[in-house]
Amino acid sequence: MTFVADRGDVAHRLDQAVLRHVPGAFGLSRSRLQKLVAAGRVLVNGAPARRAAQRLAAGDVVALDAVAAPPPAPPAPESLPLDVVYEDDDLLVVCKPAGMVAHPTARQRSGTVVNALLGRNPGRAGDEDAWSPRLVQRLDRDTSGLMIIARRGDVHTALQRDRDGIVKDYLAVVWGRPSPRQGAIDSALGRDPLDRRRMMVRNDGAPSQTTYAVLAHSTGETRGLSLVRCRLGTGRTHQIRVHLAERGWPIVGDQTYGNAPRRRLASPALDRHARGFTHQALHAWRLRLRLPSSDRVIALEAPVPDDMRALIAAAGLGRALGTP
Repeated sequence: MTFVADRGDVAHRLDQAVLRHVPGAFGLSRSRLQKLVAAGRVLVNGAPARRAAQRLAAGDVVALDAVAAPPPAPPAPESLPLDVVYEDDDLLVVCKPAGMVAHPTARQRSGTVVNALLGRNPGRAGDEDAWSPRLVQRLDRDTSGLMIIARRGDVHTALQRDRDGIVKDYLAVVWGRPSPRQGAIDSALGRDPLDRRRMMVRNDGAPSQTTYAVLAHSTGETRGLSLVRCRLGTGRTHQIRVHLAERGWPIVGDQTYGNAPRRRLASPALDRHARGFTHQALHAWRLRLRLPSSDRVIALEAPVPDDMRALIAAAGLGRALGTP
């Protein structure tokens, strides 16, 4: 494929520009692109690129000799435990555990929610072969909680269009003491040009909104953690994680965005507990959903996972959830 460098590519690295222009079907990673450059298979104005970090000027013609990655095999059904909290003829709502991937990826083709759904095959009689679960939204691998799955394409489309009919509340344990106690974060989000797996606040990013409310602050020796309820206004990748980190309240256990503060908590035991938490303490907690076939509104809640509940209790934040 060939493209012409535009204003957005000026003074940027060649590998960044290629990843910006190349269709996702090529399945390029930065490491694979660097190998293509080293092999002379990336040309700039007809000459082999010198290096992946080469800077581009407006009007530079970049030619890439790469073959599109073959389409992945369809997900395979697997017999996996799945916590279904609601189902009807149109949709299901499941509670995903932290550590489980929502949908097969290039790196992980099995053990996902979709594999489990295919193995469960909840299609109606005579319709089993047509069952193709459609995720209405995804959760990050290390985020737990409620996910909506449509049974059919028309239901998926109806749910995607009815944005006001789905209200999702998340629970997060964060470092710090958010102030004010409630508010909205409206920072636009986009991909990090240096690492496509990360998101970041960008002026040219997609509009994104998260509203939040502090449910409890830790006090005394446990001071330094807070329990926050977040509600999505939009559903960007990693939205809550990036928005809270941007404000200086990163989620405990978030290895990508949640750098723990250098200053230790007064309680050594709690400090070790929080710093040793193995995944982001983020849980898709409550869901209000308008059913597309009847307009009836249902409300669902997923119990807080044991490890996150233990962290909340250790920080003295459980009173906000009606527990010690």
